[in-house]
Amino acid sequence: MQNLENKTAYITGGSKGIGYGIAKILLENGMRVAITSRNLDAAKKAAASLSADPSKVLALESDVSSLASETKAVQIAIDHFGGIDALVANAGVGHFAPIDQLSETDWKETIDTNLTGVFNSVKACIDPLKKSQGYIITIASLAGTNFFENGAAYNASKFGLVGFTQAIMLDLRKYGIKASTIMPGSVATYFNGHVPNEADAWKIQPEDVGQIVLGLLQMNPRTLPSKIEVRPSMPSK
Repeated sequence: MQNLENKTAYITGGSKGIGYGIAKILLENGMRVAITSRNLDAAKKAAASLSADPSKVLALESDVSSLASETKAVQIAIDHFGGIDALVANAGVGHFAPIDQLSETDWKETIDTNLTGVFNSVKACIDPLKKSQGYIITIASLAGTNFFENGAAYNASKFGLVGFTQAIMLDLRKYGIKASTIMPGSVATYFNGHVPNEADAWKIQPEDVGQIVLGLLQMNPRTLPSKIEVRPSMPSK
């Protein structure tokens, strides 16, 4: 995949934040992208701002917590672009509360999106990725190795995602499919209701994560960086 021209990436949660930043970088380097959101209007708005060329970017509605929804969206992407060369499993949510206050609803949404959602995306993309000998990149978090107070649901989802990605790496490499997980620290995104602003300048920017994804896709196929931790170079002032 070192030549990315007209290769196709399927990016979940691509209407804003990290997913949008990844889509932007991949488009700038010749790839075609399908971006998903639970809100089709949001996906369409993001797609239009990324490119005016429908042969380059496709907006899709999908809820990653539903395997049927992901399977339908992936098939539309295949019908539109002819195949899928990379899955970027980025969609995620965050609910933070001490365990005695954490609701069952928030627990289930976190696990169903951040962990089961990635399972669903991978299952939906397995067959086209076998055909293309493609790449699976999951967007985890440093919360997948560093636990913190009020993080029971989020930590569980990201610890699980890191383990899941490492295990499927071993399952799928015999088919020529690579799998890596990226574990960012503080990123300037809309995550958990935050609105990016000038005070976020010290943080990792979404396009920075896009550069990491690009580097993985362009790397010599003999080498696989299976787990990548990334954090801001400098602490918050």
